Amino acid sequence: MATNPTYTISDLAREFDLTTRAIRFYEDMGLLQPQREGPGGRNRVYTSRDRTRLKLTLRAKRLGLSLTEAREIIDMYDSPRDTGPQLRKFLTVLADHRRQLEEQMADLLANLDEVKTHEKEARSLLARIDKGARADQNG
Repeated sequence: MATNPTYTISDLAREFDLTTRAIRFYEDMGLLQPQREGPGGRNRVYTSRDRTRLKLTLRAKRLGLSLTEAREIIDMYDSPRDTGPQLRKFLTVLADHRRQLEEQMADLLANLDEVKTHEKEARSLLARIDKGARADQNG
């Protein structure tokens, strides 16, 4: 009889290069729900489901989604297997996030253009100053 693998908090921290504090935070946010064992339930025991949820949480975080958005989407995958609502929700969240990124990108490009303009002006002024200083030395 095969048993499902379990993981300690240290196992998951090592595997995903996280602190145990970060994993406990994800637990507090409702993303992970380890079983408790040992005296007073001090030892957390994570299942393959918890490991998968942690992996999906980190993927959502890399995409720039909030932990609340990640939890909503991940929780949908625990529900019955009608994937239509899950995919619609995921697409809505991704579309909102893409719009935010596009706005940030536009702001960054405008800022970059402004920096380039100031750099060009500063170089031009510096060239005039340097030219004037050379003329004073030679004159």
